[in-house]
Amino acid sequence: MKFIHIADMHFDSPFIKLSDKDILGDLRRLEQRKAFKKVIEYIKQNNIEYLFISGDLYEQKYVKLSTIQYINNLFQEIPNTKIYITPGNHDPNIKNSYYQKFNWSKNVKKFSSKFEKVENDEVDIYGYGFDDFYCTNCGIENLQIENQDKINILVLHATLDGASIEEKQYNSIATKILQEKQFDYIALGHIHKKDYQTNIVYPGSTVSLGFDELGEHGMIVGDLQKGSLKTEFIPLDNEQFKEIELDITKVLSKEELIEEINNLEIQKNEYVKIILTGNRNFEINKYELLKYMENERIIKIKDNTKIAYDLSKIANENTLKGLFAIQMLEKLNQLKSDELQEKEIIEKAIEIGLEALE
Repeated sequence: MKFIHIADMHFDSPFIKLSDKDILGDLRRLEQRKAFKKVIEYIKQNNIEYLFISGDLYEQKYVKLSTIQYINNLFQEIPNTKIYITPGNHDPNIKNSYYQKFNWSKNVKKFSSKFEKVENDEVDIYGYGFDDFYCTNCGIENLQIENQDKINILVLHATLDGASIEEKQYNSIATKILQEKQFDYIALGHIHKKDYQTNIVYPGSTVSLGFDELGEHGMIVGDLQKGSLKTEFIPLDNEQFKEIELDITKVLSKEELIEEINNLEIQKNEYVKIILTGNRNFEINKYELLKYMENERIIKIKDNTKIAYDLSKIANENTLKGLFAIQMLEKLNQLKSDELQEKEIIEKAIEIGLEALE
């Protein structure tokens, strides 16, 4: 049997933290549609029998009816493909969700919050879906395969081996338990990084949702027979997110910094975040810097630099700068180790104050 496995599309994600450029959110939502259409076109061209969507197909809090209609229209273009959706923590099968109030294509099966089995001639599909934004126990320990002679597949939105309190809220399951169930393929969702070295598979997010999801994103294509599994990862996202570190220790002015950034080599399919490092010799306003970027692919600047001044040395001067440095050193020494935001504020005040006293 041939199948495609995707997860974590997050249709209509607001992309609030992605960039300071408002248009990027709109671009990424269009790119989500393009990627999803590629999935459907691949299914048509290769006669794929099954499509597994392992949760977070859309954002319950933001999704528009028009987006649901767009998805469903594409499903109707592949009537011979059986589609199995397990709702996740971002698109739970709650009362007012489109999983319940929308009339989906006949080839779509949506799993509920009780394990279900769907029988086909050669394969049994088991699945479980979130019915809330959190799930602490899906009851996986009670699930048993009913016919070991058939191909058995499990479709699930889950966190493997979740250790933290947060991870345990999103259906944390021990890898060992899944292995003991002896499914031929386990189609997982929730983790946005691909992992397909075994038959317990995360395809990763179908398109990247930001700079915490670097690298390629796409779908898993599988060919499964009893006792034989072949998988291939196929990229779908035309754009990639990239981080570039720039040490500015030897940069002496804002103008020089702008020139250095604008001279960087950036590919046309990259969204880039510049991370400034080293010691800064002047005040940096990352929002103002963005206005001077000639390459529109630079969408974010992060300032990880440290103040270049030697306060201890300046504090020994018999000047206003010396008195100012003494007061600032006292404030820094009074801070606790976890007061990082307060430290940044004081360092910025030191920078501005010393420049004013030049």
